[in-house]
Amino acid sequence: MPDLLVSLYSAKLAALKQRADNVGVAIRPALPPELHLVVSWVRKHFSENWASEVSVAFSRQPVACLIAIEHGTLQGFACYDTTARGFFGPTGVDPQARGKGIGLALFSACLQTMKALGHAYAFIGDAGPVDFYTRTAGAITIPAPDKGIYEGMLRSMPK
Repeated sequence: MPDLLVSLYSAKLAALKQRADNVGVAIRPALPPELHLVVSWVRKHFSENWASEVSVAFSRQPVACLIAIEHGTLQGFACYDTTARGFFGPTGVDPQARGKGIGLALFSACLQTMKALGHAYAFIGDAGPVDFYTRTAGAITIPAPDKGIYEGMLRSMPK
């Protein structure tokens, strides 16, 4: 999967924010006392690697993890500045809550936060849904023949 680049000054971001504002879930920064809950949730629904990145997001000041809450229940998360400064992700939505626009709202809120913090661009490393990022935010592929920052990363061995 390629790395992508998003301009945080693109006109597409205003349209993305307008769509995201109508999703109907609360998006907010995670609070430090929620670390154990969010990390456990990410580990359960996604992976140990992502749980590690979420832990890094909680070590930032302000916390670099946004969460989506609906009826008092965690529905999704999105991080930034975890793998490297300027990186968006990881991000994920509960499989039972997909299709409601929660991922779109988290993505929009993260990009808006990154812009407010002074970033001009956001990198999406090893992007999964390339078409989504291209369509919604005007992301472009970074032409690189290797895996970028993830090249040579240590990985857990299957049991």
